[in-house]
Amino acid sequence: MQPWHFVAIGDPSVKHKIRVAAEEEERKFYEDRAPAAWLEALAPLGTDSRRPFLEIAPWLPVAAIHQAGLVALTHTPRPMAFLNRILARPTHEKPLLLLVVGHPAADARVPDIERKSQDAISTFKV
Repeated sequence: MQPWHFVAIGDPSVKHKIRVAAEEEERKFYEDRAPAAWLEALAPLGTDSRRPFLEIAPWLPVAAIHQAGLVALTHTPRPMAFLNRILARPTHEKPLLLLVVGHPAADARVPDIERKSQDAISTFKV
């Protein structure tokens, strides 16, 4: 039934509105909502409420993007209802994430994060 709808945003003014709204939600998260353990886990990564990549990326969507020399970053502020307003989407749609796609910045820093094995995070029933 494919009950989803994708919106690809390239308009700089719309990306700016998304950044402003997303950063406001992120500020609330970092200042009021995040548990101390979560903030402690994020501290080595140097993350905060700033989200400049939401305006820098040429498009805010993805299949095999790494094959094209691109990179992606998921952005999941909660709540994300601001996207319904900015993108004029119906309220019954519930945005889950922004998928930021573009070429990596020359000074991009990828944190050395220990990742769980595929077996630890997924199950395949054959």
